[in-house]
Amino acid sequence: MSYRLTVIGTGYLGATHAACMADLGFEVLGLDVDEERIARLAAGDLPFYEPGLEPVLRRGLASGRLRFTSSYAEAAEFGDVHFLCVGTPQKSGEYAADLSYVDAAIASLAPLLRRPCLIVGKSTVPVGTAARLAVTLAKTAPAGGDAVLAWNPEFLREGFAVQDTLHPDRIVAGLPADQGAAEHAEKALREIYRTMIAAGTPFITSDYATAELVKVSANAFLATKISFINAMAEVCEAAHADVTKLSEALSYDDRIGGKFLGPGLGFGGGCLPKDIRAFMARAGELGADQALSFLREVDEINIRRRIRMVDLARKLLGGSFAGRTVGVLGAAFKPNSDDVRDSPALDVAASIRAQGAKVTVYDPQAMRNARRAQPTLEYGDSALSAARDAHVVLLLTEWAEFRDMDPFALAEAVAERNIVDGRNALDPERWRAAGWNYRALGRP
Repeated sequence: MSYRLTVIGTGYLGATHAACMADLGFEVLGLDVDEERIARLAAGDLPFYEPGLEPVLRRGLASGRLRFTSSYAEAAEFGDVHFLCVGTPQKSGEYAADLSYVDAAIASLAPLLRRPCLIVGKSTVPVGTAARLAVTLAKTAPAGGDAVLAWNPEFLREGFAVQDTLHPDRIVAGLPADQGAAEHAEKALREIYRTMIAAGTPFITSDYATAELVKVSANAFLATKISFINAMAEVCEAAHADVTKLSEALSYDDRIGGKFLGPGLGFGGGCLPKDIRAFMARAGELGADQALSFLREVDEINIRRRIRMVDLARKLLGGSFAGRTVGVLGAAFKPNSDDVRDSPALDVAASIRAQGAKVTVYDPQAMRNARRAQPTLEYGDSALSAARDAHVVLLLTEWAEFRDMDPFALAEAVAERNIVDGRNALDPERWRAAGWNYRALGRP
């Protein structure tokens, strides 16, 4: 059977999933309530930056296999399988996830489902959400038991989203308890992902709760690993040791590995911070809060890296930012992205400005989002312009453009040759040879 797919929610996850599924040969209809976003996607214009995605989007549109709409009625009539890809941000003033977009999507779609179909949740949700939504679906969908819910968490890395969608390292399918419904859902998902499965991608089936826990557990583990090496950076600074050498030595241990063991400014973005906080909140609701109490320290270590970065820069300037000029290289929370949500770079820049410095920021892709998030900062159109007359330069996002900078050329722009490498991305000897006072987190 050739399934027709809808993708509900066309943000980062949804737009990527819709474009990639069309590239695999499926007829896909993307749905969003944001009319401006729909218009841009229909014109082949990505509302965000993701390497390699725009050509995939345009191929889908040109082939006629990919369309976009704001009509739930059209989506309900079109789709055999509906992928739920809406956001689950952190609630204001709380750790818990805001499920209002998920609930609204189900409430809008379910009453319009008048034939058998499969709804596949991909959004990151607290454990127990799928079971609750399945009850809502059974009560509100005219198709009744013919509208089946499965949960298929996403594992996308910003900057590698196309690769991670078309060549995932695993596919997880959370299936309903009813055997007939589970068999139907598994058959459909195996057909949709047949190309990946044929290439050797593991296909893992589970109950709803386990599938929901896979994503948040993975993010919690990654956040813990990042914060561990940054905690070691704190110890290294106190002991006058080098955390980059420590990390390298640890990476050769097969039990540990080198991925996500890069010391620096810490993690940010729209996933890891809010997901570990929502995980803690849900564990508390389940009476298992002590099991995840360590995640609070993981979060606090991550925030302390930002504070330490500000302290290190201030120390280089004699103890005060007042009347000083600071150049900031990086605004996105990571390279190959324009995402500034919970960005350590912007957080540091805003904190320094609040302490009296003139701060100028440059990022290769995130300038528009950065200006919207922090309009009181100043912005340059290049690394050189951001560093112009600076008393200290901060490298806060490890773009290749910054890693490859000529220290002699940058020296011509600054007032003083002070640089703080917040990502341990630069070669200290190269920069010191060019006359720079080089400092980095966790290094002597």
